[in-house]
Amino acid sequence: MKYFHGYVFIFVMSFSASLLAAGQQAPAVPDRPWNGAPEMRPVVPPQHSPAFIPDPSKIYTLPDLIDVAEQNNPETRVAWENAKARAAELGISKASLYPTLAAVALADTNRSQLFFSPEYYRQTSGTFSPVLVVDYTIFDFGRRLQEVAISRSNLLAANFLFNDAHRRIIFQVMAAYYRMLNSKGQEDAQEANLKNAQTVQSAAEARLHEGLATLPDVLEARSAAAQADYDLQAAIGATEIAHGDLATALGISPLNNFQVESIQNLTIPQDLPDTVETSINRSLAQRPDLMQQVEQLRAAGAEIKASKTAYLPTLRFNGDGGLARMYAQQNLGPGLYSPTQETWDAKLSLTWNLFDGFARESRLAKAKADQKQALANVDTLRDQVENQVWAAYSTARTALRQQKAAAALLAAASESYDAAIQSYDLGVRSQIDVVSAQRTLAAARTADVSARTQLLTGVAALAFQTGDLLDHAKGP
Repeated sequence: MKYFHGYVFIFVMSFSASLLAAGQQAPAVPDRPWNGAPEMRPVVPPQHSPAFIPDPSKIYTLPDLIDVAEQNNPETRVAWENAKARAAELGISKASLYPTLAAVALADTNRSQLFFSPEYYRQTSGTFSPVLVVDYTIFDFGRRLQEVAISRSNLLAANFLFNDAHRRIIFQVMAAYYRMLNSKGQEDAQEANLKNAQTVQSAAEARLHEGLATLPDVLEARSAAAQADYDLQAAIGATEIAHGDLATALGISPLNNFQVESIQNLTIPQDLPDTVETSINRSLAQRPDLMQQVEQLRAAGAEIKASKTAYLPTLRFNGDGGLARMYAQQNLGPGLYSPTQETWDAKLSLTWNLFDGFARESRLAKAKADQKQALANVDTLRDQVENQVWAAYSTARTALRQQKAAAALLAAASESYDAAIQSYDLGVRSQIDVVSAQRTLAAARTADVSARTQLLTGVAALAFQTGDLLDHAKGP
């Protein structure tokens, strides 16, 4: 039986070793995917419980959805925790400006053989001392102050990064919201187009029944109605996809059902409020990502100053004070305890590092290189910001002109369709003319919805590039 147990132990150890070895090996072949054992696959942690469950009966406006995203989107929590960590680092650096005080209990025992000719004497001694220990850097030529400045700049950079996360999330919600409105508007337009096509089809079939139309006319009308139904189904699918994109931007599951406003209820801008020069100047003054890079540049400058202080001496004070009780014994005689008495020790130390293998020179060179890199990053981002605002302004201005043209096109196409239907009923227009007018009206409806959402998206993109979107997120 003991041999059986031994074999079982060897088998178990061999199997475990094979699993461990398999987990530490790369895929065996390059032409097939790796298929590890189930126990080797990591377990995906459960999803964070959403703080928001939409009300299916409520119609949500854009400000409502932005508030939901800012509270529920995990990106804001990531940036928030990063900012809190940088705030803790600032507190750590400020703590170096104060002395440290520690309560210490010291216990010591010692036995030695002392030679007093012609004999050795064994001595045993012990000490127990509860003391307070103080350590304080009195002067270091501003090294700690520069470390505080570095931490403060890093905190400000993290705060600007937090603001930039909100700016990105706001724009993601706005873009997804307008895409959904566009899809929903296209769906409504296609429903109207289908009704028009069915009206034309019914009129053609009635005229055919009365002998006033031909079968090709009816077939043409049926083809137009089938095409309108096809376009409607495509629009319905696009709306469902846009719903999922908006739900993802909100940080909730696409399975949640919620309603949004109709694009027809939104106010369409009639003009851009500022010039492109004003927009660029405002973006350079308030873009959080640019402000973050500026703070990184300040931190790099403080790092240079801190590196230079390493060449200078440091004056420190440390000491301790407390009580001591001692014990002593010589040879095998009786031991004696001393009375409890005060004890203290204090010293000043001036430390000047004269040579460290050129480590200080390397640190200073690194700090200067980091500063130049940070300055180059600021210049690069400034150029990018100016170009982004310029492109967004041009896009918004083009969308404004297109929206006005699309509105005029829709009005003209509606009048043309109504006139074609009336003329067709009177027998002065052909079926082809009516179908053509109906298709022109359908295209005009689609263009009008697209132009509206493109204008709203363009204005939102301009506010995103200038940083104006953060006005929504500013608290009291």
